[in-house]
Amino acid sequence: MKTLASSEDLSAIQARIAQLTPDDPRQFGTMSVSEMVCHLRDAFAYSLGGRAVAPVKVPIPRSLFKWLALRAPLQWRPGIKTPPEVDQRIGGTRPVDFETDRADLLSSLNEFVRSGLELPHPMFGAMSSDDWMRWGYLHCDHHLRQFGR
Repeated sequence: MKTLASSEDLSAIQARIAQLTPDDPRQFGTMSVSEMVCHLRDAFAYSLGGRAVAPVKVPIPRSLFKWLALRAPLQWRPGIKTPPEVDQRIGGTRPVDFETDRADLLSSLNEFVRSGLELPHPMFGAMSSDDWMRWGYLHCDHHLRQFGR
């Protein structure tokens, strides 16, 4: 399983982020590439305790939802509703300058990997450090695929 705890997987995600351009067309969803960069940064800020996100209702028991999302050998599908606090069109950080926003994302990603994570996830509930590292990889991968990266 890929995870940000693996230096190889982390390097691959960092390289994919570095390849993004402000003109990358989306393959699915509604975010622009600039909004996606800020969304990922906001999601890392939440996990580091720097942004509040209310718990989200899930359609099945939370423990099963978490297991399916983090452990099942499936790619995350498009269409999962983004919490308003990390939705750039509602309460998330708005894009300003693509290069600066991307550099901030890479910095937040690196801080996320170095930190000891203890907060619950808004959809998955209690999370171990291993869970957070798996989530970080899957969340980045999902949104990078959204823009063909």
